[in-house]
Amino acid sequence: MPVFYRLHQDQSVGTKRSGKWYARMVPTSTIHTKQLAAIMQRNCTVKVSDIRAVIEEMIETMRDQLQDSKRVHLDGLGSFKIGINCKGARSAKAFTVTDNVEDVHIVFTPEISRDSAGNRSKTFLEGVAVQELPENKVIKEDEEPEP
Repeated sequence: MPVFYRLHQDQSVGTKRSGKWYARMVPTSTIHTKQLAAIMQRNCTVKVSDIRAVIEEMIETMRDQLQDSKRVHLDGLGSFKIGINCKGARSAKAFTVTDNVEDVHIVFTPEISRDSAGNRSKTFLEGVAVQELPENKVIKEDEEPEP
């Protein structure tokens, strides 16, 4: 199954990207834990309830470990850590969490694998195919819109 995209024209003013067309990935649906667990149950001998219990416990454990300033690495998936966006302070003494920390967020780094030649690739992207969404109707720059 390919990853679908739809073309989008950049509407920004005065940039190198202005007026250019770019592909944006189009998700065709969302799959939740319940559906993932059902698929996983079909592929192994573990019950949906057991899979969901493990996933729910993993989420809670990951939250605790991340909030304890640890990086969490899930083999074959990637690493998670907490990132911080700040505005600068004039000195180390002038820095305060209240005044300078603007955002706390999760940083995900996908698992990287290497082939025999040493080339790196992201595990989740190995073998990915990209295709324009079939019903995508985009007026090309040299075409007139249909009445």
